[in-house]
Amino acid sequence: MHRSASRLTRVLACAAVPVILTVAGCSSDSGKESGTDSGKKSGASSSAAQPSAKPSKEALEKAVYSTLPEPCKAVAAKTVETIVPKAKDPNGTAAKSNDLASRATCTWNGLDEAGLKGSQYRWLSISLVRYDSLASVGTGSKRAEGEYAKQVEKAKAVEGAENVKPEEAGGIGDQATSVTFTTKKDGDFFNTSIIARTHNVVVTLDYNGTAYEGAAAPDQAKLLQDAIAATKETVASIAAANEAKAPEQSAQPEQPAQPEQPAQQPSPSNS
Repeated sequence: MHRSASRLTRVLACAAVPVILTVAGCSSDSGKESGTDSGKKSGASSSAAQPSAKPSKEALEKAVYSTLPEPCKAVAAKTVETIVPKAKDPNGTAAKSNDLASRATCTWNGLDEAGLKGSQYRWLSISLVRYDSLASVGTGSKRAEGEYAKQVEKAKAVEGAENVKPEEAGGIGDQATSVTFTTKKDGDFFNTSIIARTHNVVVTLDYNGTAYEGAAAPDQAKLLQDAIAATKETVASIAAANEAKAPEQSAQPEQPAQPEQPAQQPSPSNS
């Protein structure tokens, strides 16, 4: 009886082992799954904690002017007639350019002979340079500012120039400088350069004159006054050329709002 009881005890103990292992196994699997879910949640939390992507850079400011006027029409024919009397070609001579919407130049020259009173010679040049906005180098206006500064320094450093006098020229575009000087090559020439910037376009106007055969020397103040007036006219022509190019907005008639369709009522079900 004692042996039977001992044997029964051993059988029950062995039978209990699989149950314990099974429970332990379930407990272990549960831990793994729990760990996986925890990892997923941790990953999700980590992902959620990541900062959002940086917003893209704002679009580069578009250049104000997209074209240039015809250089030989930047000033009116009447202006040319006044400041370049007896112009050899009243229509001017345009320089060659691969892109007239970005770079253009026109020149005029004339000799006004007055017999025994001598002769007056005048020369006028108008150069236009336009800059587009480029992400690699900056906005059109910023690029034009650089060109403006470069042209001012160039005007002040003309070879053989004497009595160089740079001054700020107000009332012309966004920036403007006048540079007056004299040169003595083939006569006493009185020179005026006006460098102006209007948004993304730089204007360089050169105007000079001299007298021959005993005629009175040109009035430097009058040359400067005429040059400033011609530059203002050029700046106005740039704005006008771009206004003409801008596409007209066609007025589209506003479409009347469509009335809402009544919702369809469900058909009564047959009872």
